[in-house]
Amino acid sequence: MTRISEKPASHLRHLQQSLKNKSSSTDVPWWRQILDPNSNIVNRWNYVFLLTCLISLFIDPLYFYVPFVSERACMSTDDEAAREITIYRSLTDIFYFLHIAMKFRTAFVAPSSRVFGRGELVMDPREIAIRYLKTDFIVDFTAALPLPQIVIRYVIPAAKRNGSGHSKSTLALIVLIQYVPRLFVIFPLNQQIIKTTGFIAKTAWAGAAYNLLLFMLASHVAGASWYVASIGRQFSCWAIECNKERDAVPPCILEFLDCSNVDEDSYIRDYWRNSTKVLDKCDAVNDEDSGFKFGIFADAFTNEVASSSFMAKYLYCLWWGLRNLSSYGQNLNTSTYIGETLFSIFISIIGLVLFAQLIGNMQTYLQSMTVKIEEWRIRKRDIEEWMRHRQLPEDLQERVRRFDQCKWLATRGVNEEEILQTLPLDLRRQIQRHLCLNLVRRVPFFEQMDDQLLDAICERLVSTLSIMGTYVVLEDDPVNEMLFIIRGQLESSTTNGGRSGFFNSITLGPNDFCGEELLTWALLPNSTQLPASTRTVRTLSEVEAFALRAEDLKFFAVQFKRLHSMKLQHAFRYYSHQWRTWGACFIQAAWRRYMKKKMEYELALQESYYYNQDPNDEGNYNEQSFDDAGPEQPLVDSGSRGSQQLGATILAKRFAANTRRGIELKMADSSSSLKMPKLFKPDEPDFSAE
Repeated sequence: MTRISEKPASHLRHLQQSLKNKSSSTDVPWWRQILDPNSNIVNRWNYVFLLTCLISLFIDPLYFYVPFVSERACMSTDDEAAREITIYRSLTDIFYFLHIAMKFRTAFVAPSSRVFGRGELVMDPREIAIRYLKTDFIVDFTAALPLPQIVIRYVIPAAKRNGSGHSKSTLALIVLIQYVPRLFVIFPLNQQIIKTTGFIAKTAWAGAAYNLLLFMLASHVAGASWYVASIGRQFSCWAIECNKERDAVPPCILEFLDCSNVDEDSYIRDYWRNSTKVLDKCDAVNDEDSGFKFGIFADAFTNEVASSSFMAKYLYCLWWGLRNLSSYGQNLNTSTYIGETLFSIFISIIGLVLFAQLIGNMQTYLQSMTVKIEEWRIRKRDIEEWMRHRQLPEDLQERVRRFDQCKWLATRGVNEEEILQTLPLDLRRQIQRHLCLNLVRRVPFFEQMDDQLLDAICERLVSTLSIMGTYVVLEDDPVNEMLFIIRGQLESSTTNGGRSGFFNSITLGPNDFCGEELLTWALLPNSTQLPASTRTVRTLSEVEAFALRAEDLKFFAVQFKRLHSMKLQHAFRYYSHQWRTWGACFIQAAWRRYMKKKMEYELALQESYYYNQDPNDEGNYNEQSFDDAGPEQPLVDSGSRGSQQLGATILAKRFAANTRRGIELKMADSSSSLKMPKLFKPDEPDFSAE
């Protein structure tokens, strides 16, 4: 007794412990819960954070457009644009810190458990934190730091107060090297999304737009880098030439090139500007006269990009990046300046890689939308070559073309059976039920079946397509499937085994079925050979139907005793066109036998009347007197024996003439009317279940 009670007690303790753990996990606040990396909330956050990363990668290069060259031959910064960019940048930084917090609460798969299946999740917060600090924390934290805000807020103003001018400002913008870790954050994020969901974009258009967006982003970065390098190149030219005039009168001072100091020393600067040669030697418009070569950066000054509005600068630089990345830098005319040459090499390599990767991916996404059409076109070409090689007749070629066209319109090149076979049994059964159940219930014969049998039938139904003029089955050929018509019309005809003078034809439409001989065969206990078709079935239009194969129907007959019920038998006889044809022919044959017997009886009465009629009363005969006479009522008066003897010769002559005329009339009637031959009754299975 103790051994028997130990197992339920231990099972009860285990159940209580599991319920306690479950209740405790539900009591934990949401900010302390450990998240599954494959859960929906993590997947949605990854998509949101990916979009945020792309926005931040777009915002950061906008800082390069802050410095500009004024028309007064000095450099300044667009403080208003810098403030707006900083606000948007700060908003994106919040998402980076949220992403760090979420990664501290996201479980990971233990590497030792990946031998089989998805592996075991590690839910311990301490282990999660240690692993994250050792792997991605440094990159994520560096990407989340607000370095541009610090530079714009503190470094640049301090550099101006110390008199270092725009050299310090240009160097401060290099702090945007933070762009590199932000760029590296996207790659593992992409891999995580693909690992979890299998794709970045759900549709081909979205995938093409995503790759095009990345190429546009790279062009935006290249254009912004070219602009800030152009400003730096201009300032370098001014600094070099200013150092040459440091001992001149008036001497060249770098503060003269800062627009913030123009108003303070306006008189001295104007005097210096009128006498200096710095501006002439650093004029990119007259690059040939000056000794300084701007190279690829000359367009920023010849087209007045450096002194344009913010939006004009951005659009021009974006176009510059698109043009040179898509052409691999072939339009760049560089000088011998090493930095310029390296920048041009970088543009060429990045343009080649991005064009091959991103534009190639975009082309792949766009081609995926028409891959089925291209496969169908290639298959159609192969069919045409095969038909020409085999020299098929023109009518057969036209039928093949029509079938291929109808198949494409119905399926769009998708193999439905292959897709369904890859799914689990329960899911495949539910899909088949959704697709076929309503259509199967439209067949009146199936209305008598229960849901269990209908589910089994739906699971094994196969969709078929036939073009106009196709012979589905010929008379006396083996029947290997039952067809349940969904759309279209068929002609079902029979000659009753090829008998002369017999032809029966009916039209089958939606909700009808054919091949019912197979059901009779399936219900027979020892049936092995497939039954022969009693009818020829030909399509009158394009027909879509569901087919039930012989082996599947045999399986139903063995597994489901409901198929043997008398109610189903009567329903089968009622809706079967084979049984209807036999019943109609049986009724016609019985009616013709009745009419033949009635005609023979009336002819016998007529002959008996002519035999017993008085020759003197020949002219008084009429049909009414014959009709009023019954079979037991005498037609003539037998009073005078003498008159019968006198007219015996005449009566014998008339009887022979009437008999000959009746035989000729009967032969003419039989030759003009169509006799109904004997039609065999359809085979009836053994319905012994009820």
